Amino acid sequence: MTLALAPNLVEFATEHGVPAVGFGRDSAELLRTQHADRRFRSLSPRQRLRAVLDLQRRGVAEAVGDLLVLAPGHDVLVTGMAGEEAAEKAARRVGLPLAAVHFFPIHPNRSVPVVPTAWGQRIPGGLNRRIWSGLRWARDAALAQPLAEFGIVEHPLPDRVSIQAYDVDLFPGLAAELPDRHPITGFAVDTDGFLGGPIDPALAAWLDAGAAPIYVGFGSMAVDDPAALVTMLRAVCARRGRRLLLAAGWAGIEPELSAEVAIVDQVDHAAVFPRCVAAVHHGGAGTTAAALRAGVPQVICSIQADQPYWGRALSRLGLADTLRVADLGADALAAMLDRVADPNVVARAAAYAGRFPDSGVALAADEVEALVPVSFPTPVLDHAGRLQ
Repeated sequence: MTLALAPNLVEFATEHGVPAVGFGRDSAELLRTQHADRRFRSLSPRQRLRAVLDLQRRGVAEAVGDLLVLAPGHDVLVTGMAGEEAAEKAARRVGLPLAAVHFFPIHPNRSVPVVPTAWGQRIPGGLNRRIWSGLRWARDAALAQPLAEFGIVEHPLPDRVSIQAYDVDLFPGLAAELPDRHPITGFAVDTDGFLGGPIDPALAAWLDAGAAPIYVGFGSMAVDDPAALVTMLRAVCARRGRRLLLAAGWAGIEPELSAEVAIVDQVDHAAVFPRCVAAVHHGGAGTTAAALRAGVPQVICSIQADQPYWGRALSRLGLADTLRVADLGADALAAMLDRVADPNVVARAAAYAGRFPDSGVALAADEVEALVPVSFPTPVLDHAGRLQ
């Protein structure tokens, strides 16, 4: 098995005992490019769409080229949804089956509002599905040029499957719309919090030394003014009589460990979230799922991509409160923390954790293994025709 990651993530994987190789472009560079592109904050939907499509073209050719070198000799190619088209191109050229892991429901449907707003929920289901289909067409068209670099000589895929790596119950009605070849696995991969390791001893001691803190983390998302953010978070938590645990991620905030504030690079969400009273984060699929699994109320301050969809979905179910990170301020954050501290919200979050599925990884592995052709050794017979 070969694990291929963005070059900037290889060191992180190997430091934690997971051998990996690099492919494609630096994901941090792509995120910085997105953060700097003003079109993403334009009031014009057309400008925002063009910015998204331009970003998605970046690194596609490099990714396909690297995969064409790495893929031969393997039985199946497994990809995330962000690199699905590049992986499919490589799989077709090499003749491998493909498993695409979708951490968000991008298959055209009637159930997930294509616009994650209150008015978006009023779009008729049929029209909603057509818009999703149109967005898929636009993405395919945007990627046609970089993919064309590798020519048209390719094999049909021996088989493919799209694994729905999220809790489908967050989107009522969606399960009935997914085709059979899009199995529901009921889990989400936590890509922003390190999984599977012990808590750092210093952080563990800090957690043991006082009351449960408020967790804040924005993972790989850029922050415009880290110093102002920390000042605001300190003030809000202090007014509530709560300690602050801040996972700085890629925000470039200096670490700290004092009586009331812990600022660390990253945490194991699975280990830390159950020890917090609330989780304030950007709404990435993995972080959202980790908080759901831990039964902690959430404040989702969405920035881009799928994040506002998770915010709307959890808010609708009474598990979280949400707003755009651009609207985040001390008063807004304090009000949202008040709302998710309501005993009813706390109880709903705990109840949801109790029924959150935990078999998704095993089911996903079964789906991938089912794509691998089974070959049996040629029987060897003795001179009398008996099996040796």
